[in-house]
Amino acid sequence: MALRLMEDVRNQDEGLVARTLEGDAGAFQVLVERYQSRLFGLVRHYTRNPVEVEDIVQDALLKAYSRLESFQRQSSFYTWLYRITLNTVLDFLKRSGRSPVQAVEDPELVDAAPGDPASARNVARPEARLERQEIAEATHAVLAELPEIFRTVLVMREFEDHAYQDIADLLGISIGTVESRLFRARARFKEKLIQRYPEIAQGI
Repeated sequence: MALRLMEDVRNQDEGLVARTLEGDAGAFQVLVERYQSRLFGLVRHYTRNPVEVEDIVQDALLKAYSRLESFQRQSSFYTWLYRITLNTVLDFLKRSGRSPVQAVEDPELVDAAPGDPASARNVARPEARLERQEIAEATHAVLAELPEIFRTVLVMREFEDHAYQDIADLLGISIGTVESRLFRARARFKEKLIQRYPEIAQGI
């Protein structure tokens, strides 16, 4: 059933792409509305600045629109769009002299509204909130030291929960390469965490 639904969505997307190329601007707007929330979620893994998030997503969508003829249907439209967005955000961070994965934070700390149960827990247990903040800061610092090829696959797998095949498709590499990079990324991450934050490493 799930595979059938995925195939239906893929066919719908390809139909919308074809209509866009024929001059139907409204068709591309449907694609934007279908995927923009997921793109915003992706970009927020790399920057929490709302203006930057908005600019990066808009830039990625403009690139996708201008390059629509290059969509070969070898992968799903979303996979193609995701790849463009990921490259856009990484390019943006490089130009601004910042390391990718500066804002991989505990969503419970970042997104909880004042009235949310998560917020109430943080107020009731400030020591727990402080502990999570310390872990998040340590994670940021260690991730920032990893080479980009390891950092990217680690974020995609551990923070975005992508399947191995998805990561392979999005990065244009084999599953074997994904597995190898993840193994090495996790090993380097653990090694650096133990070196720099042994007290945190023991509790994870």
